[in-house]
Amino acid sequence: MSRNFEVLRRAKKDNELLPAFGPRAPHSDGTRHSPLLEGMAREDLTKLVQHVFLLPTDRGAPCVVLFCGVEHEEGSSWICARAGQTLAAQGTGTVCVVDANLRSPSLHEHLNLENLRGLADALVKEDPIRHFAQPLSGGNLWLVPGGFATPDQCGQLGAERMRRRLAELRSQFSHVLINTPPASLHADAILIGKLADGVILVVEANSTRRETTRQVKDSLEAANVRLLAAVLNQRTFPIPEALYRRL
Repeated sequence: MSRNFEVLRRAKKDNELLPAFGPRAPHSDGTRHSPLLEGMAREDLTKLVQHVFLLPTDRGAPCVVLFCGVEHEEGSSWICARAGQTLAAQGTGTVCVVDANLRSPSLHEHLNLENLRGLADALVKEDPIRHFAQPLSGGNLWLVPGGFATPDQCGQLGAERMRRRLAELRSQFSHVLINTPPASLHADAILIGKLADGVILVVEANSTRRETTRQVKDSLEAANVRLLAAVLNQRTFPIPEALYRRL
């Protein structure tokens, strides 16, 4: 059992609303996993989407949800993009994925779109938010890319302008999934998290440090940011991947 999974189990014990899921983003060198592991990732993503967005709770289903890593990107943008696609495929309404990692936007790459204009532009212009959103095939999935941000714009994510844009997204779409920079490196996850319905924390197995994960979790809770789930990315399977390929 990895130390990271132990952290997630302990966090779940401290806070009952922190289930852990394990989809696997592509390797850091861009290579893909075997078809079987890809299928396992889809299954885990479906479980994540159903748990967070579709199962009824006392507090109601969240509409605006953040995805963020702890120390590094940790696959959060890939998981956010794939969760958006999975949710849109459920046919429960319109879904918009938003790239709020203005320092290093990448959602457009995972969805095979261009980063022509996006959230950075929406923070300085008055056009309706759909002007900055690109539709994907199927009609109910949209992307607001990061755009090209200045250092000043990167610091505006907690400002009133962002609050108004988030309210606009909430009114325009059934579900809004937002990817932010790593929570231990920047305050974006806390700033936007206060405006959202909750956060999904992405932890990379055998990489993300246990104590840093605990500190991020404590900081989010201290800011009254709701933790919805944790994703253990690149988890170690009991059977080596090379053997999975032969099954």
